[in-house]
Amino acid sequence: MILIETEKLYYQDAYLQEFTAEVVSCEPSKDVWKVVLNRTAFYPEGGGQPADHGTLNEVRVLDVHDKAGVVYHTCAAPLKPGQAVSGKIDWSRRFDHMQQHSGEHILSGIICRRFQCDNVGFHLGAESVTIDFNTEITWEQALEAEQEANEFLCRDEPAEITYPTPEALAALDYRSKKELTGQVRIVAFPGADCCACCGTHVRRAGAINVVKILSCQKFREGVRMEIVCGQRAVAYLSAVYNQAKAVGQQLSVKPLETLAAVERLEAELSAAKVRIAALEQTAFQAIAAEYAGTGNALLFQPSMKPDSVRRLADAAAQACGGLAAVFAGEAEHWAYALVQSSGQDISALVKQMNATLHGRGGGRNGFAQGSLQSSEEAIRDFWEKR
Repeated sequence: MILIETEKLYYQDAYLQEFTAEVVSCEPSKDVWKVVLNRTAFYPEGGGQPADHGTLNEVRVLDVHDKAGVVYHTCAAPLKPGQAVSGKIDWSRRFDHMQQHSGEHILSGIICRRFQCDNVGFHLGAESVTIDFNTEITWEQALEAEQEANEFLCRDEPAEITYPTPEALAALDYRSKKELTGQVRIVAFPGADCCACCGTHVRRAGAINVVKILSCQKFREGVRMEIVCGQRAVAYLSAVYNQAKAVGQQLSVKPLETLAAVERLEAELSAAKVRIAALEQTAFQAIAAEYAGTGNALLFQPSMKPDSVRRLADAAAQACGGLAAVFAGEAEHWAYALVQSSGQDISALVKQMNATLHGRGGGRNGFAQGSLQSSEEAIRDFWEKR
């Protein structure tokens, strides 16, 4: 069957949410059906924008693709050719995509003008939008562009969508990621952007509401930005505020004072760590003194950080004059550190211990560190028989 090109209602009115059409064909494809209509408001995946979802006579539309001008609707159940159908777009999904795509246009247009660069990549994901630019941009520069974009949104300028003649197109200064042939669709937000694009867009810039850049990181020869627009941005900023408020309540400060409060806590924590390390060292020296001149020492201690286990083993080895083995933990979970005061190689001993006591770790030059899972009784038995 030769199918004629589908009438694309989404280009006539991007805000159209419901429509009627006739089923031209319906073919099975594994466990779904590919349905072609004579006209559709369902936007097919393309240009970095995901496809619309919705229903045709209560049959779920799971995906939409365009092939040579014919729009194929991937449906969860079959529809009869010749049948009249009522289509309904998942409007929250469509409008979200329109906000993200239009916001990306405006921000990209501003950045490309500011830095004389190109937008070389665009992906509209389920949570955020990523944009790739072929020049280096600092975080501060990105925020300046973001501010200009949001100031543009406040002016609520209308979008202009045109299909210029080849002569008019040749004279037009517009953005495009690839070489174009045939009729070109131009989407413009005058004063911010002019771009060749096949996606759906808001009628006026104010409908985007807000543009927020989440990150700007080096990528290939330029940067990759992650952004959110519209309701996604509102939800994100609301979540960030609620989190800052909750953190502020824990710290007894206002949300905008959390950074200073955390910096104070970090300074206090660093000072406390220095004091703890000094106290630990005093305690370790006292513990190690009990093994002075014993030749070897086997110690069991409560759970400690690996660095503390190592420092106690160092102190014990210096005191005993031989091999010090420290096991810190409880039940059958231990962190260990072995130190041979002479620096003699103990790798064979460590390998045997790990194999016998279900451990992992290693070292060199008379030192080893790791963890094991075994009982204190089994550990003592191993050291008595080694």
